[in-house]
Amino acid sequence: MKKLSCREARQIDLVEYLAALGHQPKNIRNQDYWYCSPFRDEKTPSFKVNRARSIWYDFGEGKGGDIIDFGVEYFSCSVSELLEGLSKKSLSLNFSFHSPAFAGEKKEPGYGKIIILKDRALGAPPLVQYLQKRCIPKEIAAQYCREIDFELYGKKFSAIGFANDKGGFELRNEHFKAGSSPKAITFLVQGGKELTVFEGFFDFLSFQTLYKNNPTIPTNILVLNSLSFFHQAKDLMDKHQRVHLYLDRNKQGIEFTRQALLWDEKKYKDLSTSFAQGQDMNDWLIEKSSLVDSGLMTENLRYRHRKGRSI
Repeated sequence: MKKLSCREARQIDLVEYLAALGHQPKNIRNQDYWYCSPFRDEKTPSFKVNRARSIWYDFGEGKGGDIIDFGVEYFSCSVSELLEGLSKKSLSLNFSFHSPAFAGEKKEPGYGKIIILKDRALGAPPLVQYLQKRCIPKEIAAQYCREIDFELYGKKFSAIGFANDKGGFELRNEHFKAGSSPKAITFLVQGGKELTVFEGFFDFLSFQTLYKNNPTIPTNILVLNSLSFFHQAKDLMDKHQRVHLYLDRNKQGIEFTRQALLWDEKKYKDLSTSFAQGQDMNDWLIEKSSLVDSGLMTENLRYRHRKGRSI
C-alpha cells in the first residue's frame, strides 16, 4: 500500500472524513459546515469546516488548519502516523479527492487567526438582544465585558468580549464562539478568602445575575475559559480556604469536579448538582428565570452558597 503524501492527503474531502469518524454537521451554510467540536463535549456548534477550502476552525480553542492539522490533534499522533492511517481509510472508504479552492494562493502570515481590531463599551443591539436571550442584563455584562471588533479569514465581525489574564478575549455572539490568542484563565480578585470557579464567562455572568439583588460573602472569581486550564489552576485554587465549583453537568465537567473532590473534599464543594444532565449555570438561569425575577431563587442560592452546600 502506497502511503499518501501531504499534498494528496490535503485533497481528501474533510466533510467526508469527519463523517467517517462519526461527526455530522449541525448546520450547513453554503460551503460552511458547523459541528459540535470533535475535541470536547458541547451543545452549541463552534467547529467550522469550509468544504471548498478544506480547512477547519475551532472557535472554542482559537485554532484551525487543514486535514493534517486536524488529524494530528485529534489522534495525538505524528504526521507520518496520520498519513499511514489516512492511506488505509482512503482505500476502504473511497474518499472524494479534490484540490482545495485556495491551492496555489499565497496566504498572509497569521491567516486563520483572530485579529482584534477595536474594543468599546458594550451596546450594539444584536449583542444586547443576544444577552437578553440568555437572561443576562446588559448592565451586568457591561461591568465585565467589552464589545470587540475582530477580523478572521479576511472578514470583520463583532462580539461580546471577555478578557483573560494574558490579554486575549473570549468572544461570543449568537452565531459562534471564539477565542483570540493567547488563551488563558481570568482571575478576578474581590478580597475574599474563598474562590468560586466557573467553566465559561456566561456561567459567571449568570451567577452575577442570580446575586444582583442579594450580595453574599465576597469570594474571588476564577473563570477557566476552557477546562484544559483546570489542572494548571490547581495551585491558585489551593491558595483559598474553600473552593465553590460550578462546572457544567456534562461528562467532562462532572469528571473534573470529581477529581477536585478527591484532592480535598473539605476544601472543594460541588455546587452544580441542581443543574440537569448536560446543563450549565446559564441553562439553569434561563430555565429558572421566572423564579429569579421573583427573588426566590437568589435567596435560596445565596444561603446554600454561603453554607458551601450542594444546591
